[in-house]
Amino acid sequence: MQIRDHRDLTVYQNAFEAALEVFQLTRIFPVAERYSLTDQVRRSSRSVGANITEAWRKRRYPLSFVSKLSDADAEAAETTHWLDTALRCGYVKAAAHQTLSASYNHICAQLVTMMDAPEQWCATTGRKS
Repeated sequence: MQIRDHRDLTVYQNAFEAALEVFQLTRIFPVAERYSLTDQVRRSSRSVGANITEAWRKRRYPLSFVSKLSDADAEAAETTHWLDTALRCGYVKAAAHQTLSASYNHICAQLVTMMDAPEQWCATTGRKS
């Protein structure tokens, strides 16, 4: 399959879906958490896909590409921290936490695979402006 833009990347699709799941999950968080935990986990989860999008647009420059993927990886890891916090606070059920944590661990693994071989994604040979 030819990748035309970031939306064709499986890792982006996974990150986008996981962010939507986080949004749905956080709709039931207490009002007192609106400007703290709810906001934090939503922001970090959405940032994963945004950083993947930026990385894709910077793929002409392998170091910039890897840097943005690293940012996405860090945001995914941050999201797991907030999910752990939500679990301990009793805002999410263990099954939902386990499912989302597994999703973010898979996303992190996908990002590491891309960062370990940027030449597969950043080749500029034969590309026209």
